[in-house]
Amino acid sequence: MGALREVEASFVVPGPAGVAIRDRLRVSDADAAVLTEVGVYLGSLAAGDLTERSRQGLGHDAAGWAVRKRELTGKSSARWAGSITKASHDQWALARRGQAAHMAWLRRQITSIEARLARPLGAKADRRAGLVRGYGSRGEWHAKSRRLQMLKARLAGVEADWAAGRVRVVRGGKRLANTRHHLAAAGLDEHAWRQHWQAQRMFLTADGESGKRFGNETIRVTDTGRLSVKLPAPLAHLANAPHGRYVLDAPVAFRHRGQEWLDRITVNRAVAYRIHHDTGRGRWYITASWQRAAAPALPLEAALARGVVGVDMNDDHLAAWHLDVHGNPVGEPQRFFYDLTGTAQHRDAQLRHALSRLLHHTRRCGAAAIAIEDLDFSDGTSREQHGRNKRFRRLISRFPTAKLKARLVSMAAEQDVAVVAVDPAYTSRWGAQHWQKPLTTPRRTISRHDAASIAIGRRALGHPIRRRTTPPPSHQSDGAGHRTVQARPEIRRREETRPHLPGPRTGCAPPGSGAKAGDQDIQHRSGCPAEHGSWQQDSLPLSL
Repeated sequence: MGALREVEASFVVPGPAGVAIRDRLRVSDADAAVLTEVGVYLGSLAAGDLTERSRQGLGHDAAGWAVRKRELTGKSSARWAGSITKASHDQWALARRGQAAHMAWLRRQITSIEARLARPLGAKADRRAGLVRGYGSRGEWHAKSRRLQMLKARLAGVEADWAAGRVRVVRGGKRLANTRHHLAAAGLDEHAWRQHWQAQRMFLTADGESGKRFGNETIRVTDTGRLSVKLPAPLAHLANAPHGRYVLDAPVAFRHRGQEWLDRITVNRAVAYRIHHDTGRGRWYITASWQRAAAPALPLEAALARGVVGVDMNDDHLAAWHLDVHGNPVGEPQRFFYDLTGTAQHRDAQLRHALSRLLHHTRRCGAAAIAIEDLDFSDGTSREQHGRNKRFRRLISRFPTAKLKARLVSMAAEQDVAVVAVDPAYTSRWGAQHWQKPLTTPRRTISRHDAASIAIGRRALGHPIRRRTTPPPSHQSDGAGHRTVQARPEIRRREETRPHLPGPRTGCAPPGSGAKAGDQDIQHRSGCPAEHGSWQQDSLPLSL
């Protein structure tokens, strides 16, 4: 058996730092026309500002920011200019983080291919020596050597962009831009694609400002649900209210977290709004978002005081099992299925439904924590990691680990349920080894994923995954010492020999008690009446 890697300590995942809620806007044709004209105009300003910000690169400073904002103020307003420049900064920073992640991925791929090219053809992996397996054929070796040169060229180009501060950004999305050249495959015509493209490039986002009326001066939603937009200076002729504002006929009523939003705008705290158009459904939406004060993370011991629900994430379901504080599975295993095929909206709805059922099950069990694996499949989707297993590589590529964890943390925070992240090392293997067979009965079949959920929960609780240590080689009693690891590390005398206490569990009784304590004549003991019966031979004398 090769060396095992060190298992990281479990920790409580901090709660979300922001809130976002959405409501549909049932706008009229006149309101839709005004919103489209304003969004397209501000979108053109945002595109020009992003171009200027990308051109400045690493040489950007506060003075350059002030110049850009001053130019945009004359074309729109001071608050619209602030929102546009902030969005440009955020987009440039996101692109830089993407560059850093892409460089790290390229370096990992190059290192992996170089290690396998250095091995002989057909060589097997040696984990003890830290050697990877070699390629299976000369043709594969040659193809990988060509791919190595291609990856190195790509890495050189990305590193040059990183050093110069250049980023590659497409407003509206690179995928939608490429769809323009494949309209038949996407099932769109040029007019439909143009509507999608225009909707994605519109800019109707306004940052909130504390102390201002209802928390936002640019896009304002009152406590009665009345929505109004501050129009840019060139479009002031479209206003239907004083001070260059346009009031929409559609009312706003946030159903989800509506009271929290109302409490916030009543005291004029900052709330950011975004109005966007879903061309596929032909609907307009408004999204309100704000920041929350960072709450201190719950201590791990307090989160696990009432047990935990271990969850194993899979491609089509969540396997969950409730464990008590001692690490023992309670009740029956639960499986919450979902379907990750279809559109992004369908997958998102499937995940929300499965997580809602998981949280309801946790509340019914009385637990206050959910234990999940701290998975990251970003480095495991290449052929160098999983060979020719294309099905498995496709599976882990489409599995939304980051989205699932982020949504679980957000939904669990509303239910006062803590999320504990554990190291995923060996949970499936050891869970199947120690828990799958003992818990399987003629009427209950335990899967490998159910056993893995127990392993995840026990690791979160601080217990070893294995049920018992190896018994003594000579016999299975406690004569050779303590052989159970069920007790927690802080329990005193956990490594000592268990005392042989009289009782029904050990099958013995103290002297003078028990079911046959009053009838001892049947036993051949010294002093019993049965010893002097007529049928019993007397003992021989020791001497004559």
